[in-house]
Amino acid sequence: MGRIPAAAFTVKQCLVLAALFAVISSTAWGRKLSYPESMSMAERHERWMAQHGRVYRDDAEKQRRFDIFKSNVELIDSFNAAGKHKYSLGINQFADMTNEEFKSSYTGFKNMIVAKPIRKGGFMYENVSATPKSVDWRTKGAVTPIKDQGQCVAAMEGITKLTAGKLISLSEQQLVDCDVHGEDQGCNGGLMDNAFEFIINNGGLATETKYPYQATDGTCSKQNSSPSAAAISGYEDVPADDEVALRKAVAHQPVSVAIEASGSAFQFYNGGVFTGECGTDLDHGVTAVGYGATSDGSKYWLVKNSWGADWGENGYIRMERDVDAKEGLCGIAMQASYPTA
Repeated sequence: MGRIPAAAFTVKQCLVLAALFAVISSTAWGRKLSYPESMSMAERHERWMAQHGRVYRDDAEKQRRFDIFKSNVELIDSFNAAGKHKYSLGINQFADMTNEEFKSSYTGFKNMIVAKPIRKGGFMYENVSATPKSVDWRTKGAVTPIKDQGQCVAAMEGITKLTAGKLISLSEQQLVDCDVHGEDQGCNGGLMDNAFEFIINNGGLATETKYPYQATDGTCSKQNSSPSAAAISGYEDVPADDEVALRKAVAHQPVSVAIEASGSAFQFYNGGVFTGECGTDLDHGVTAVGYGATSDGSKYWLVKNSWGADWGENGYIRMERDVDAKEGLCGIAMQASYPTA
């Protein structure tokens, strides 16, 4: 969905119904075009348009998008030129979108922490006393490739691999079309726990091949929904506001997390350990698929996103870990959950 025409910005993409499926690609940063300093801003825009297949409806729209592109590129260049950050920004597929347009189209997790019922049951990793220094579930074959599908990504694929030995790409579209009750509203966002509940009650999910992604809300297809390719028996919530507990969980399996991802720094994140400004107004569902530390000691969460491989580090972001705020950076420790076999 990262290459829709600018004129189609009003079309909603599937935002976070749940971070429910996980990842497998290299840790190298995504392949991006370079823009020589001698290249004019207009030439940069033309090159960017060609790279991303962007076509505008008329000259007026092209001029408006160029003005936005110019403003964003100047922000990116200024940030990187400062040279004092642990991460960099890049000219990605969102470069001709205002931040308001970006937020409207690419974030939408339903933040309902206050209204969310307290789940009965425990936290199976509570008594874990030791965890590895670093974990990367991609290297263990528990993560599917990065998807460019708005949202609906994550952890069920991981638990299926760990328990059944099979890595299966599951259908986000089935969630979009069929889990439309209560707070879960198709492509307009949803709650991860509600999606887990749907999967349990539905007896699982079909494969993505059987029920392919359409990037829009549709009518639930019984034909495409059957047969289910994978199922879960339950799910658990990680204790809120506890990065230690989150580390225990991620050490054992990919975990669905919610974050605030609507800022410009997140929009143009290119690589490195993200330490940017963000709050705790959760608006995006992603998957924590590991953690570690850089050679200079910067601790991070390894997070799988779903905005395509052109964003961030081949579709991933490393977010600062063990911060002073109990909620974690961007609220990553506030509302985490994972499926159980």
